[in-house]
Amino acid sequence: MAVIELDRLSKWYGEVIGLNDVTATVDSGITGLIGPNGAGKSTLMGLAMGQLRPSTGSIRLWGKTVWDRPAVLSRVGYCPEGDVFWPEMTGQQFVYFLARASGLRRRAARTAALEAIDLTAMREYMHRPIGTYSKGMRQRIKIAQALAHMPRLLILDEPFTGADPVARHDLAQLFHVLASQGVDILISSHVLHEVEALTKQILMIDHGRIVAEGDLREVRRRMHDRPHAIRVKVDQPRVLASKLIGLPTVTGLKMTAEDTLIIETSAPEKVYDRLPEMLLAGDLLVREIAAADAGLEAVFGYLTGRGAAD
Repeated sequence: MAVIELDRLSKWYGEVIGLNDVTATVDSGITGLIGPNGAGKSTLMGLAMGQLRPSTGSIRLWGKTVWDRPAVLSRVGYCPEGDVFWPEMTGQQFVYFLARASGLRRRAARTAALEAIDLTAMREYMHRPIGTYSKGMRQRIKIAQALAHMPRLLILDEPFTGADPVARHDLAQLFHVLASQGVDILISSHVLHEVEALTKQILMIDHGRIVAEGDLREVRRRMHDRPHAIRVKVDQPRVLASKLIGLPTVTGLKMTAEDTLIIETSAPEKVYDRLPEMLLAGDLLVREIAAADAGLEAVFGYLTGRGAAD
């Protein structure tokens, strides 16, 4: 069963369209929710958490509709992008309060709050007022409150914002651990390389519509209207280029460094098939052969016409 199912889902704000007739599924594991500002990511997350009611169509979690369904929504944890805190409240009080609000009894809420705080490495700071926290610390305490009631689905809106490199690494490791334990994660972020390091499963939105979904590599393979770029690091790139010029599937060649040749092609599989014999025939020393534009940043740019998600 899909974790999230969108069936001809639309949401309008007066004359403004947030989502427009969207049909898609989000399966178990970690899924990256990608799109530029105003694309519809926040609307989709609001609908998934039952904060917004669909204008038309439906959204279901584990096969059940979410609007006005507390029993379903109690299995969802949410970390918002924005900060809404009582600045005098300590981190521990904040997580405990929201654990209680989720339905846990006092003793269970205290234990769950401490466990969630430990998971996000915030125990050292949990007795300090939140008003004294750095941006990265506020992000971690928000993630702790999202975890305290042991959700089955975790929805994260820009969780890496303000976190330093060490904290980003620790959070990424935490998300991998949670996913291995059966927690499904929908993560929205404009830090595309961070998302790509977490998962290849994406849901990409632009102008209220789904422009891509599924495995990132398969999405790129299906983009027949865009030439594929292959990066070859070789000791004599000009020699290799001379051998490739005659291939009808090669549409462009470009040297980007003394040892790097970028091959543009409409049929990457055919180029990959021919490369070994060309390298051997020229007695060339190859250091790397890789897709130069199969990453999330490139695919996002191709599909939305933008260079970055923000």
